[in-house]
Amino acid sequence: MTRGGGNMLDVGGTRQHLGRKALRGGGPAGRIGGGTDPQAQKRALLRTLKEQREARREGDAEKENG
Repeated sequence: MTRGGGNMLDVGGTRQHLGRKALRGGGPAGRIGGGTDPQAQKRALLRTLKEQREARREGDAEKENG
């Protein structure tokens, strides 16, 4: 039997204790799971939406002129 007295939390290796920074994200490099920065995702989404909007306006302007 394990030293923990059969505690199932101990099965599968040692438990990693995470600090406050790691739990709250800790920046793009220190993020658990390696996810991307939410602000960077938002900026990329807004950039693509803006490009699509500009392309649509240019297409509408060509239809009116042509």
